[in-house]
Amino acid sequence: MSSVKRIAQEVAAPNAADVDSKARFPTEAVEALREAGVLSALVPRELGGAGCTMAQLAQLCSTLAQACGSSAMVLAMHYSQLSCIARHGMDSEFFRNWMRETVWKQWLLASMTSEVGTFGDTRSSICAVDVQGERFTLNKDATTGSYCQHADAILVTCRRDATAANSDQVLVMVRKGDYDLKQTTSWDTLGMRGTCSPGFKLESHGDARQVIPGAFADSSAQTMVPYSHILWASLWWGIAADAVARAANFVRGQARQTPGSTPPTAQRLAEVWEDLQTMKQTWWAAAQAFDAVEDREELLGLNWALRLNNLKVACSEAAPQIVHRALQIVGILGYKNDSPFSLGRQYRDSLSGSLMISNDRINAKSAAMLLVYKDLP
Repeated sequence: MSSVKRIAQEVAAPNAADVDSKARFPTEAVEALREAGVLSALVPRELGGAGCTMAQLAQLCSTLAQACGSSAMVLAMHYSQLSCIARHGMDSEFFRNWMRETVWKQWLLASMTSEVGTFGDTRSSICAVDVQGERFTLNKDATTGSYCQHADAILVTCRRDATAANSDQVLVMVRKGDYDLKQTTSWDTLGMRGTCSPGFKLESHGDARQVIPGAFADSSAQTMVPYSHILWASLWWGIAADAVARAANFVRGQARQTPGSTPPTAQRLAEVWEDLQTMKQTWWAAAQAFDAVEDREELLGLNWALRLNNLKVACSEAAPQIVHRALQIVGILGYKNDSPFSLGRQYRDSLSGSLMISNDRINAKSAAMLLVYKDLP
């Protein structure tokens, strides 16, 4: 944690504005995380990693997000990919060796779960992996590829084979040097500009052992979705916390100008602070509950599916509301981009949350589940 705090303050924060303005990858922050060994934080101890829990990883992401939302999102998405290997590849000697290697080489994993023609449904694929003997071939036309041009490997969703149903998916790790990327769209976005996630056409090949064992349906429900939603929620909180901290500094400045009296903005600060703490308790409780799960089969149930859906929607909607209230406290100095109290980047980054897997899509799935879920409070 101390290393990430230092990186956030000394590396990520000073470069955040440039990363945002140029929509460039946060190279400095990622390299600092690599040098500090943070990228392998969740690799099991038996393989040389730190074996960090979900709660610990969430703390790392929220800390980094208070300095640079894009850097934190890259770290969170990397963890959501690495967790699939760490939790579903332990019976594969290939992946066990790969994880040992990533502890000292600090590989960065990217994500490619979208596809042209599936309309945002990550649990459906058109492309299929073709395994011939000990080798595979996989080509995909993705609508987004999360920081793929800057990664050492990419986890790609696809159909199990050419005869499989669209929902019968597997995860395949394609390694740098074994794939070609052709960028098909731009990445000039409102926020989260440093994540550098345009569309790509992927052409790849590799060792057949790079297909992660088991069905993606299981690794998605038991690992990718929980890690994504909890870590995303923690970093959205970090962005909101940064905004509230700037508002607090502004209010303290007002108080120093009028000793002995409380500025009118102080009450509004107290109110938004309550919302910030409530948001933290939401993702912190989910992280602790996840760490307490002893049987992964429990994560396949409706209870966890609904809880994670609610977490994602609640935190993605709370973050921009909190940043907005912080902006109202600071006023014009928060609106100006050249002010030390500027909240433009935080506001724009926080708006991405409800769009990363559309809240409308998630609410629709929750509605369908509630029709059969009988354990309502």
